[in-house]
Amino acid sequence: IWWLDPELTYGNAKPFVFTQGHSVCNRSFFPCFDTPAVKCTYSATVKATGIQVLMSATQSTYLEEEGVYQFYMEYPVPAYLVALVAGDLIHADIGPRSRVWAEPCLLPTAISKLSGIVERWLTAAESLYGPYIWGRYDIVFLPPSFPIVAMENPCLTFIISSILESDEFLIIDVIHEVAHSWFGNAVTNATWEEMWLSEGLATYAQRRITTETYGAAFTCLETAFRLDALHRQMKLLGEDNPVSKLQVKLEPGVNPSNLMNLFTYEKGYCFVYYLSQLCGDPRHFDSFLRAYIEKYKFTSVVAQDLLDSFLNFFPELKEQCVESKAGLEFERWLNATGPPLAEPDLSQGSSLTRPVETLFKLWTTEPLDSVAAASSADLTKWRTFQTVLFLDRLLDGSPLPHEVIKKLSECYSSQLDSMNAEIRIRWLQIVVRNDYYPDLYKVRRFLENQMSRMYTIPLYEDLCTGTLKSFALEIFYQTQNQLHPNLRKTIQQILSQGLNPLPAIDTTAVTTDTPAMVLEDKVSEATNGAISLRDVNVSA
Repeated sequence: IWWLDPELTYGNAKPFVFTQGHSVCNRSFFPCFDTPAVKCTYSATVKATGIQVLMSATQSTYLEEEGVYQFYMEYPVPAYLVALVAGDLIHADIGPRSRVWAEPCLLPTAISKLSGIVERWLTAAESLYGPYIWGRYDIVFLPPSFPIVAMENPCLTFIISSILESDEFLIIDVIHEVAHSWFGNAVTNATWEEMWLSEGLATYAQRRITTETYGAAFTCLETAFRLDALHRQMKLLGEDNPVSKLQVKLEPGVNPSNLMNLFTYEKGYCFVYYLSQLCGDPRHFDSFLRAYIEKYKFTSVVAQDLLDSFLNFFPELKEQCVESKAGLEFERWLNATGPPLAEPDLSQGSSLTRPVETLFKLWTTEPLDSVAAASSADLTKWRTFQTVLFLDRLLDGSPLPHEVIKKLSECYSSQLDSMNAEIRIRWLQIVVRNDYYPDLYKVRRFLENQMSRMYTIPLYEDLCTGTLKSFALEIFYQTQNQLHPNLRKTIQQILSQGLNPLPAIDTTAVTTDTPAMVLEDKVSEATNGAISLRDVNVSA
């Protein structure tokens, strides 16, 4: 249960509260069998004055005289999908069965981004996987303290407001949560050790929906971007790491949320894609998934349930599995560590991915021809996923030669300033990893205006890995009062690596206008002189 003071909301008007149950957090919200194997209906009575209360329920009423909200979920759900949010929220209808909820200052933006298109996504999903069974599909935008990007609570998707900046990320994230209405909510993984049964299938369904609504090229571009990220994570963890298995072993005392990684999503997706290819036609596989949903809806399943249903639906494959000694490699897919055994053919996205590959080669081939590189593409006309794919690859290649980073900044830095946060954070990570001091002031400006985990943690980690920890400390002590306590604690842990734990400092009088000498004294005192802000020129 996350309690926010008004200062941690966008409107700064009223306190805010929300719950986040995934994976095993709702045991601290109400007494429950906190396992996805157990499903039940629920009812709730909530008393509140002066704020709007919402829950992940199919029915709700409000007794105004008593200030009492009553909720009822008529379909069985696992405990982690029971969710509550309350705050200064108002709504607008954006379709025949959808409305958006947000703080008043955010509602116009939310309406402009989503009006009319959510119904289009729901209709496309229904054409693929059968009727939407939850009645309403509403969306509530939460303050930047929301610890993840989005959560598929039935009837009421929770999503972080920060994502409103990027149209393409918003599209993908909402469609992914729409897909969970079938895969995860209606049919649920019975154990957290097989989380791919929800996330891998939902990712596959998300990409089928985007293909139907935005075309194969867009879907292939988004997939290429995500698979790049999967291989990046694999390099960090190592190919033999057991968390790269689809059927990962959950050791006693381990929080299942720690197993949430890109393997769950992208390796799971690749396995589901492999199954779709076995039957020869994605439409035939859609028919199977409709039958699978109809058979198992409102229950929880294990991988063997899915695979048995698959082979029964395609008897010719079952015969092949029996006759062939090698079988269909299901066991290797589920229990082998490392990368997916096969990846999808993304050639239909080449019109969007080829310009990215060309530009990256121009900037990284020696000797550098900066004029040719700068003139080969106009980033302002690219899709967001093209730009982030290009920047991610530059990030993977960092540190870059000084001449390259200098020319990149001259060519793109001012353009990127006007783009969304998903793009800006990647450029700023490149700036940090290359110790490019002329653009450091943009890192400061970005962190002074961001309060969400997804846009702060990566930059603080990069700052503290390199030579700029003192710069990071200065920004943190200026901005920590605008961060949620949980995020503040995480950043303190990052800053403390290699040091004794930082003692709490009274920063109530510290603002972005605090003189540098005052901050220098505070940080020097906090670290017993181990770090001095005089180590680096941080003024812009």
